[in-house]
Amino acid sequence: MENVSLYIKINSLPDRLKVEASDFIDFLLMKSKKITKSKKRKAGFLKGTFEMNADFDEPLEDFKEYMK
Repeated sequence: MENVSLYIKINSLPDRLKVEASDFIDFLLMKSKKITKSKKRKAGFLKGTFEMNADFDEPLEDFKEYMK
């Protein structure tokens, strides 16, 4: 949409709706400037929280037939 056509549309509104349109434009501007910060991940954050069994890579009993 061109700025001129937008200006013409806004200019044709009654004063009470111009105020509402202005508030909405302010809301959109605030929404577009809002930046969400993602938390930086730290390597090793979960270290020591769980343990893997030594036989983790071994085939399961149910699948030993297929692994032969």
